Amino acid sequence: MRTHYCGELNTRHLQNTVTLCGWAHRRRDHGGVIFIDLRDREGLVQVVCNPDRAELFRAAEAVRNEFVLKITGVVNPRPEGTVNPDLATGEIEIVAHDIEILNASLTPPFQLDDDNLSENVRLTHRYIDLRRPQMQANMRLRYQVSKTLRHFLDRNGFMELETPMLTRSTPEGARDYLVPSRVHPGQFFALPQSPQLFKQMLMVSGFDRYFQIVKCFRDEDLRADRQPEFTQVDIETSFMDEAAITGMMEAMIRELFKAVMDIDLPDPFPCISYADAMARYGSDKPDLRVALELTEITDVMKEVDFKVFREAANLPNGRVAALRVPGGGELSRKDIDDYTQFVGIYGAKGLAYIKSTNWPREWKACNRLSSSSCLKRR
Repeated sequence: MRTHYCGELNTRHLQNTVTLCGWAHRRRDHGGVIFIDLRDREGLVQVVCNPDRAELFRAAEAVRNEFVLKITGVVNPRPEGTVNPDLATGEIEIVAHDIEILNASLTPPFQLDDDNLSENVRLTHRYIDLRRPQMQANMRLRYQVSKTLRHFLDRNGFMELETPMLTRSTPEGARDYLVPSRVHPGQFFALPQSPQLFKQMLMVSGFDRYFQIVKCFRDEDLRADRQPEFTQVDIETSFMDEAAITGMMEAMIRELFKAVMDIDLPDPFPCISYADAMARYGSDKPDLRVALELTEITDVMKEVDFKVFREAANLPNGRVAALRVPGGGELSRKDIDDYTQFVGIYGAKGLAYIKSTNWPREWKACNRLSSSSCLKRR
């Protein structure tokens, strides 16, 4: 039905007759000339409907937001002074010769450019929510990530293999979702948390490199990085040592970020040992975007009166560390109380703090906020 997508038209198509299909994003009546912004998955293009074509103009007058249209017209340059530099098609417009309303629409419950929408409204009208540019970009990003990963792994000898979704329950970290069997009353299939048994079977069968972009199901409480149904990239390989696997995965991530987001990642990635990560960040998976590092104060605390810190500092292999917070002296008592509640979410029993502007010379001008959760007893 169409000859082009709306968002791919530009000055190379001038004077070409094109047929477009899409949604009426916006309709504007400028007192004798009607403008329609036609939208599809590739973007917007402006359509001009002149009154000298009576039948066309009557159809344009009936158009409202989210009507589905088929428009045939000629690509013309926009008049001087009307170019829109913020639009990919901002240098051209379509002078309509024919408009066909493929499907009318009721007034939508919200405008697509409205950013102040509740999740309930968005999910109730999900088919409209998915038309929004942000959601379209999310779906496109997901597709591009999957495509790039598949191409990289294919070039490196990995086969994409499917494994069953209905399987037996296996002892893993969370509860399984169960599906009752019609054929065997009282028996149940389990949805896979991760296709672990099948991974092992494929490895010992000689499929030494395979991958899946696979759905996993875990009947567990929500976490920041986990939900009951999620997709994981599952990569399995044999006959490769640790350095070879690490190098290949780094190359894959570098190619992914370059192809999808045009970001150049370092080659090689910076490495940090487990011991160094724990000493500096207190975590074996530190978020390096957070500049705060642990400051060693064990020796300072060995003689203090505060028993909790002193006993920890004097234990064999004991350690006391603090987080040095730039500008921490400006925190109010309420701010610190709020932080105390916040760290409790992650298991900390409390938050001890010290404010001072008279530290030893090497600590001068540094305000400090120290957390009891940073006490390490080893």
